Amino acid sequence: MQTNHVDEPTKNIKDMTCTECGSTKILTDPRQGERFCQRCGYVLTDRAVTRGPEWRAFDAEERKARSRVGSPLSYAISDKGLSTEIGNVHRESGRGLSTEQKHQLLRMAKWHRRVVRSSKLRNLNTAMNIFARYCDKLHVPRGVREQAAILYRKSLNKNLVRGRSIRTIVAACLYAACRMTQTQRGLRDISDRCNVDSKELAKSYRLIYRELGLSVPRPKLQNRVPKIAARVNIGQSIQMRAVEILRTAERLKVTAGKDPTGLAAAALYIACRQSEKPCTQKEIAHAAGITEVTIRNRYKGLVRNLDLKV
Repeated sequence: MQTNHVDEPTKNIKDMTCTECGSTKILTDPRQGERFCQRCGYVLTDRAVTRGPEWRAFDAEERKARSRVGSPLSYAISDKGLSTEIGNVHRESGRGLSTEQKHQLLRMAKWHRRVVRSSKLRNLNTAMNIFARYCDKLHVPRGVREQAAILYRKSLNKNLVRGRSIRTIVAACLYAACRMTQTQRGLRDISDRCNVDSKELAKSYRLIYRELGLSVPRPKLQNRVPKIAARVNIGQSIQMRAVEILRTAERLKVTAGKDPTGLAAAALYIACRQSEKPCTQKEIAHAAGITEVTIRNRYKGLVRNLDLKV
């Protein structure tokens, strides 16, 4: 039996014997779904359940483009794997093509990229490449990546990208997806790691939020505490105390209109003061990415409204 066409290497199956010759050297052809004896070639089963992908790929480039576990955003390729592309001409070498035919194929491929593909597809291809880089830098989950890619497609269909930086809109879609899924990635985190101006990022986010009619849940204050505490090495007991302060403040409705990060940092500073842990406002402000003035203002408001003793 010829097995040279198999994409994946054949696998040796243990604890199976050939019913014809009694050999234990049983191989599996994952592409054909067959199990056969290596010694005599007898096919034991020919309808094995394949656990591979449901699509087919005829070369390594196509397999990489369609793979769901390949690149970080392979699920969000611009044409969804349905468009026709002129393949790599250099792979045709040795197949009887003359030099003039190769030149013709190269010209066809060049004009195919220029003419057949629309401006939206070119924009989407560029955006997906930027998405892949930004997602690797931010280490966001797969669900956030999918949501951000969907938001960018909607923005592109509504012409929100026209006249604006693709990088900024991509970062804004990522920030919106993090807000919608309550993933802890702040505006400043995305701005710093993606090298995007924070003001332009906030402006683009407001545009997407307004034009797409997004439903963004209110951020939970207690989710901001662990991230700040980890940067200044604050223990679990102090974090729990800070969470209790924030929950009390929410119950008394004294957190309305206040920045969640500033409130979380102030509650953490109060918990440190109550636990007599040496931690300054400057250290917590630096860890939270805010100013000391913000911490002092939120600190005074929480102590006054909650009647805390520090």
